[in-house]
Amino acid sequence: MGDHAQGEVEAITDSEHTPDGRAHRGVGSVWLRPARAGRSTEAPLTRERIVGAAVALLDEEGLDRLTMRRLAERLGAGATTLYWHVTTKDDVVDLAVDAIFGETPVPDRPTDRPRDDIARLLHDWRRAVLRHPWSAELPSRRRPLLGPNFLAWMEFLQSALLRAGLGEDRLNAATWALYNHVMGATAAQSSLRLSAEEARAGRDYLEGRRERYPTVAAHSYITDDDWDGNFAAGLEYLLDGMGARQGAGRP
Repeated sequence: MGDHAQGEVEAITDSEHTPDGRAHRGVGSVWLRPARAGRSTEAPLTRERIVGAAVALLDEEGLDRLTMRRLAERLGAGATTLYWHVTTKDDVVDLAVDAIFGETPVPDRPTDRPRDDIARLLHDWRRAVLRHPWSAELPSRRRPLLGPNFLAWMEFLQSALLRAGLGEDRLNAATWALYNHVMGATAAQSSLRLSAEEARAGRDYLEGRRERYPTVAAHSYITDDDWDGNFAAGLEYLLDGMGARQGAGRP
């Protein structure tokens, strides 16, 4: 890429402008705009190639290092070619996030045990997010998720909740509770890194304040790294609570 093209791309604010400097005022979500065919005068570039390269770049270097210029370089394509397919960095992230949901197996048919279906789906999704830690950094409602993989995942989850007896008026609240449990647990596991020395120092700090914080000191939450066990237990608490509310006939 020439110096002029690099300067042009770097000057773009990825979420608001197009390569010619005009504010992007079209439909915000990449999923609500039709995919564009590749230009015959340049090497073939498709959404699939863009997504694969974006996920690889995000896995290697994280969300902060993703730019349209770096992605174009990785693809061996010019900036204009890349912008033909994806208008903004947000488009790229939306496509990459949907690819992560595509790694979560969604059964063709539900079982007769909807609670087990829900638990399996969420455990699989957690594993997919942990393989791509950058995805745990994204705010839940940064942009609406409308990709086909996400919608298939959401359809299975919400239909399982209804089959389990949850009332329709509480469906979205229950969905967000489960979604946020996965996102919160994976974000903490992906970002929290304590050395043995830091763990010992934290334990000693709490022990020295046991009189003031007896419960916290006694249970040493700071050194609890049973991520799998804590996630599973938290999910059971949520599902138990939903079941108890339903059993009590509460709206």
